[in-house]
Amino acid sequence: MSNEKYIWATGKRKCAIAQVRVFPGDGGVTINDRPYEEVFPRLEYRRMVEAPFLATDTMGKFHVTVKVNGGGMSGQAGAIRHGIARALAKENELFKPMLRKEGLLTRDARIKERKKYGLKRARKAPQFTKR
Repeated sequence: MSNEKYIWATGKRKCAIAQVRVFPGDGGVTINDRPYEEVFPRLEYRRMVEAPFLATDTMGKFHVTVKVNGGGMSGQAGAIRHGIARALAKENELFKPMLRKEGLLTRDARIKERKKYGLKRARKAPQFTKR
């Protein structure tokens, strides 16, 4: 597959970064050299990965290879979805409004807030005692 023409894009979510390559092909999704069903056993995350194809009605028309690292399961699934959506928008300009309408081209900017000194977490304060 390395000599075929492909469209690439980068997707991000939380701390996860996904490098996505979209080839014309059979509709398989490979994540870190493993099928996506094996990487994401939960149906919720599989639906996230399939969302850009369902929005553009291109299920089974593209083969996708992904290199993803950082973050957890949810962040990685979101990063892959973002990357696939960006690659499809690059591939065909007509897909852009469909993907935009579903909110798939927007980078979800919510990241973990940093811990503040004197607190247990970002906002959780230690228990207050009067006496």
